[in-house]
Amino acid sequence: MIHVAVSGAAGRMGRTLIRLIAEAEDLHLVAALEAPGHPDLGTSVGALGGAQDSGLVVTESLADAPDVLVDFSLPDGSVERIERCAATGVPCVVGTTGFSPQQRERIEAAATETAVVLCPNMSVGVNVLFHAAAELARTLGADYDIEIVEAHHRFKQDAPSGTAIKIAEEIAAATGRNLDETAVHGRGPGHPPRRHGEIGLHAIRGGDIVGEHIIYYTALGERLELKHVAHSRDTFGRGALRALRWVADRGPGLYSMVDVLGL
Repeated sequence: MIHVAVSGAAGRMGRTLIRLIAEAEDLHLVAALEAPGHPDLGTSVGALGGAQDSGLVVTESLADAPDVLVDFSLPDGSVERIERCAATGVPCVVGTTGFSPQQRERIEAAATETAVVLCPNMSVGVNVLFHAAAELARTLGADYDIEIVEAHHRFKQDAPSGTAIKIAEEIAAATGRNLDETAVHGRGPGHPPRRHGEIGLHAIRGGDIVGEHIIYYTALGERLELKHVAHSRDTFGRGALRALRWVADRGPGLYSMVDVLGL
């Protein structure tokens, strides 16, 4: 039995994780965490996740160390939770996005003390997409223009999505590009014509879109599209559970879903 704490418990992914953990025979939820001052502090965990009432309520801090912490929250709180887990050797699975370079450095430092699986998208399909997107870019060559379009619900706070950025990073690494120099975020009036080698990133926000990513590879005379659509947040939740089972007995290190899936 793996004892799990969920950070960001009242969020969309937190609620999904609570339900999926309740359905799993080998997992046991021991803590549901939220930020200080959050309106759902003290709320029954069963009410959040639609699961049977276990007597747990949402709290600010851990009473006892779990076997694994799963975090889908906001960058500031996420980094603090990871550092606290590192101090006690608790492995972490982190799906939070929007980290600054400085916050990323703090996570890397924490990963020298405990195992951290960090990935902007826990979907198994999306992580296969990362691999495929890079291979396609490498194989098609420099004559193909690459544009990435992502769509998410109106409440998403970061843009472009962490997944879109990760796709661009994988493509840039596979084709020898410097992403800081070649990334273009949206195009509008007065924008110059497309430069050779650019990687375009475009964000759509609306309604309750769970998550959609399309990579366009376009040359003179043809276009190839690689697309992933998430039908529900369960796909991210199930990937996160796969990651927490994998990381529960790992030594310190910064890992990704590539490691979890053996890609």
